[in-house]
Amino acid sequence: MSKAPGTLDALAPLLFVVLWSTGFIGAKLGLPYAEPLTFLTLRFAIVIVLMLAVAVLARAPWPAWGRNWVHIGVAGLLVHGVYLGGVFIAIGQGLPSGITALVVGLQPLVTALAAGALLGEKVRPAQWAGLALGFTGVVLVVAGKVAGVPAGAVAGMLGPAVVALLGITAGTLYQKRFCPSFDLRTGTVIQYLPTLVATAALAAATETMAVQWTGEFAFALGWLVLVLSVGAVSLLNLLIRRGGAVHVASLFYLTPPVTALVAWLLFGETLTGWALAGMAVAATGVWLARR
Repeated sequence: MSKAPGTLDALAPLLFVVLWSTGFIGAKLGLPYAEPLTFLTLRFAIVIVLMLAVAVLARAPWPAWGRNWVHIGVAGLLVHGVYLGGVFIAIGQGLPSGITALVVGLQPLVTALAAGALLGEKVRPAQWAGLALGFTGVVLVVAGKVAGVPAGAVAGMLGPAVVALLGITAGTLYQKRFCPSFDLRTGTVIQYLPTLVATAALAAATETMAVQWTGEFAFALGWLVLVLSVGAVSLLNLLIRRGGAVHVASLFYLTPPVTALVAWLLFGETLTGWALAGMAVAATGVWLARR
């Protein structure tokens, strides 16, 4: 029995990276059939229904204080609403997933800059070296995808990706500071409630909210609900509870390499020697940052 927590601690980061990396693939599959915020509105609504049923059947505890509800809701709005909204809008506007991943890949560095002032976390020189090395690896992995897109076309699409970067960074720091520990079943419901309200309101104001219910869209929606919004997000909440903000954020360096591997396996996308080298560099950087 004593080995179980250690095994979980070792496997949770790896499993999180693998699951989180498939989010870009799910977005690529589903966005041709629904507008970005409409897609996310459906996703969030289904997650709430599923997790509310789980919480009720399991008689999971709800937060005792109103301020805890507010903190969990704000963290969820930043991590899910702002981050996912930015990513989906960027990809929906035509920004390649590789460039989106590169922008969001700045998160560990931005988190490290803010963690000292906001959380009192001390970032050691070896961690700074690991963060810099990790970002270098991300650049190598996505360099081929970035090079093939005209700079003028990219400039106008970067705004939503930058918003996503700020959302996931602020959400991670906020949750670590104000609500690092909560029941994952009821907490997920609380996180997604304000996210659903805000996303649905924006979708109604800016989109037609039309959906083409194809098999591919249904698969992408189901995958993003069960694997990402339930599985990966639960692991992220667990990691934030157990580790420092920089420790957790460094894992995001591994998502572009794993996404590239998945795209190569599923869609036959090119995987260059530079990309393979970048994967090794990114993995080394994450190892240094998490030592």
